[in-house]
This record gives sequence, structure tokens and C-alpha cells, in this order.
Amino acid sequence: MEIDIHFKSYLVDIIKDDSLVEFIPEIAASFQTKTLKRNYYLVKQGNICEHFCYLHKGVLQHTIEVNEEEKTTYLALKNSSTSSLKSFLNNTPSNKSIRALSDCELKVIDNNNFQRLMKNNSAFHRFYYNLLENQIFKIDDYRVDLLTNSPEQRYAKLLKQEPDLLQKVPVKYLASFLGISSRHMSRIRKNIK
Repeated sequence: MEIDIHFKSYLVDIIKDDSLVEFIPEIAASFQTKTLKRNYYLVKQGNICEHFCYLHKGVLQHTIEVNEEEKTTYLALKNSSTSSLKSFLNNTPSNKSIRALSDCELKVIDNNNFQRLMKNNSAFHRFYYNLLENQIFKIDDYRVDLLTNSPEQRYAKLLKQEPDLLQKVPVKYLASFLGISSRHMSRIRKNIK
């Protein structure tokens, strides 16, 4: 299947160590294929997140409720991994929801298999370490952008890095993710093409 080929390639790209390639089949076999229809949830805020996943197709929106208003905290795009990690690892209620903004194809793993791989598969351990390191870099960049770039600059950067995102994600969610009001986002979009 196409998803299996892409998932194995993704693992190789993240692991970045040819000496560990022999352990990748065990990793791939530990993940199951799952589809998530548009507007369905991987996890709802207050529930326990049961899966860590690789997103092959679609967009997953991470949200929190603030003063009865939904705020987008993250957008997981194709060829990435995501979860409500604290909930998943600690078996505690999630502080956020993760919803499919479009039909999604995923590879998912439950906590028992995740922990087994972490203990027994050096390639998975390396994958997870490198993945976390890359996410910390992205979070760092995002925080710096929020503090140093204008809303126009953040929007322009998003367009440059993810040009097809406007076709996949409603503008109100992009605005929330960028820390911009919907009204301001409309003005920015008129000025930046």
C-alpha cells in the first residue's frame, strides 16, 4: 500500500542512520492503518489519547477551549507525526482536542506497542528522539515569530512554507493558529497575495 511505503520512507528520513534501517520493518509492523473522516476526532479534550500517529494524508487540527472559544494551537500536516502526547504517554485526560479538518489516512500505534518499541528497538528510540528534537526547533521558531514578526510577516511566511494550506484549512483556523483575529486576517489576505 502507498501509505506503508511513505511511512517507511518517513521513518528513514527522521532516523537518519543507515545502521538502524534493519529495525524499521518491526516499527512499521507495530503501526496500524486508520482512517479518520472529516470532523471526526483523534481525541477530544478531557478524554485519554489512545494513539500516537503518522499522518499520511489530510490535516489534523489541535484545539483548546479558552473562554468558550476554540483556539487552534497546532496544525498537523501530511507526512508528520502527532498526538496529545502527555495524555498518550501518561494515560491522563487530554488538555486539547485533535480533529480531522479533512479525511485523513493515518498509521497509529497504541501505548503498549509504543513502550515496547521504545525499550527494544533502537531505531524507534532514535526516531522518537529526532522527532522531539525537530518539534522543539519548530516550537522555538514559532514562539520567536509570534514575538518578533508582525501578523503580516507570519502570514507571508506561512504562505511561503505551506502554499497549499489555504485550500486545506479554513481561514478562521489559520488566523487562530497565527495568533491573528479573523477580521485582521481578512485585511492581511487582501493586501498579501
